[in-house]
Amino acid sequence: MIKKAKEVNIGTHSSNRILQGTSIEGNVNSDGDFRVDGQIKGNITISGKLVIGEKGMVKGEVKCGSATISGKLEGTLVVDELLNLEESARVNGDIFTVKLAIEPGAEFSGSCKMGAIVREIRNDESAEEGQRSAEKIS
Repeated sequence: MIKKAKEVNIGTHSSNRILQGTSIEGNVNSDGDFRVDGQIKGNITISGKLVIGEKGMVKGEVKCGSATISGKLEGTLVVDELLNLEESARVNGDIFTVKLAIEPGAEFSGSCKMGAIVREIRNDESAEEGQRSAEKIS
């Protein structure tokens, strides 16, 4: 009897990883999840989850669906859902998020705005993008 091979279900989210020892200078855009164990100097815009590992470092503006920070982040961070700052996290900049969890030992220097303000920021950006698209068509 021949058995049918299991079908592999590939989700719509891709997973990306910047390994330790890798340094990138420039902007990153992705529809999937992203893990940084190396260094990125530039803006990151992703719809999925961002993970910055203990050895990871990001310098720039970050916009993502959710995030777990264990390493270093310098810049503005806009998170649609949950932001988790783990014990080894070192964040220097402004945070805009709906929910925030900070473990004892995490360091944060900057301002933090939580709740509906993040949704308003995203709505304003969507309106601006729509306006820019309409201007290009005209």
